Amino acid sequence: MIAITAVLRAQKGSEVVLRQALLDVVAYVRADEPGTVSYFVSEDLNDPCVFTTYERYVDEAAAERHNASEAVARFFEIAKPILDGSATVVTGREIADKS
Repeated sequence: MIAITAVLRAQKGSEVVLRQALLDVVAYVRADEPGTVSYFVSEDLNDPCVFTTYERYVDEAAAERHNASEAVARFFEIAKPILDGSATVVTGREIADKS
């Protein structure tokens, strides 16, 4: 299982736009990505500008298909101008879970 975690910070006042862009990706994933096992998005309890995604894919090919999708390209068209700094992204091979 491949897991990707990303932490993104919206510029103050842009959090609603970033939230919706992330939710649009989730809708795409639900409808069009059978190789995506799960895709979580959370908003920080103390800072509504900070979002975290946790993504699980059956294999590296599924993660690559997701990252090359039109939905991800659209997301970054929207997100890049409103991000406060760079996204922090960690990709790993899952070694344990609690299902």
